[in-house]
Amino acid sequence: MANAKSNSFNLSCPVPRVADDRIVLAHGGGGRLTHQLIEKIFIPAFSNDALEQRHDGAVLSLNGARLAFTTDSFVVRPLIFPGGNIGDLAVNGTVNDLAMCGARPMYLSAGFILEEGLEMETLRTVVNSMQQAAASANVMLVTGDTKVVDKGKGDGIFVNTSGIGVLEGNVIGTIGPASVQPGDVVLVSGDIGRHGIAILSVREGLEFEARILSDCANVWPAVEALMHAGIEIHCLRDLTRGGLATTLNEIAADRGVCIKLEESAIAVDEVVQGACEILGLDPLYVANEGRFAVFVPAAQVEAALDVLKKVPVSQGAVRVGKVESSPERLVILQSRIGGSRVVDMLSGEQLPRIC
Repeated sequence: MANAKSNSFNLSCPVPRVADDRIVLAHGGGGRLTHQLIEKIFIPAFSNDALEQRHDGAVLSLNGARLAFTTDSFVVRPLIFPGGNIGDLAVNGTVNDLAMCGARPMYLSAGFILEEGLEMETLRTVVNSMQQAAASANVMLVTGDTKVVDKGKGDGIFVNTSGIGVLEGNVIGTIGPASVQPGDVVLVSGDIGRHGIAILSVREGLEFEARILSDCANVWPAVEALMHAGIEIHCLRDLTRGGLATTLNEIAADRGVCIKLEESAIAVDEVVQGACEILGLDPLYVANEGRFAVFVPAAQVEAALDVLKKVPVSQGAVRVGKVESSPERLVILQSRIGGSRVVDMLSGEQLPRIC
């Protein structure tokens, strides 16, 4: 024993160390590292009641009016992709964040960071797309800013947008994660994964069986239709960075509930599914820019689906799961063959810079 002790040696564990001393790409991916960044850096610095809503935007009261306020930045690469470009992506993404608060989008700002050497025609294309998307969403871009950085420092164009919307009288209570409760049913407004795969196909020069277009779209018409139909909406969330899986994990963790999904009910385009299988990606984590999840009481599921299917942007709406009280803080997927697995939040980054 004494001899063995004298010849002891140290073992090193090959498990990778999570970056905590500098920013890595995964901090912007919407997964576990993004949430650690928020919890450790931003929440302690800026904590207040509005920020604690932890929603796609903040709902604020001003002189008796209920307003929603949101901001977002867009660094997508490439700037132009199948089904859209950074311009309409910026407008639709900000409009959708307001819609997820139950607010009618009204006004936007836009800040442009332009790289020296950017072609004017590219900028003109982006700005024209923003104008068309804003007109389609019936919002006005009322203020903005422009900065130019040295060549090689800005990757073409970065866009920051902020938006203001108004919660109308038919929005009763709070639409957000805090209202989710056991017994709720989860609906998704259409098939998932198209935006992320559309970006990847151009970025990597990949060709699939058929051309995959981004689902980039304004989803306010679908939300408005639900509210006008009197559907009791508990929560709305758009399925952007981190996809459906990350969004549901955020809600399950915030509310201390279990969200159980049915794999056979989740709609994924056949070409998108095939691309994910070839690339080793899970469509549950792939970003969308025109899809959202809505939590409604079980008694209103059929009525809500009927409303959604009458609106073009959500005509592919499906029921994908339900909320239960336990096991707490988990998302569980019931597979097509009868088994089940935990759908965790990603620690790394599947597809960087997709929005």
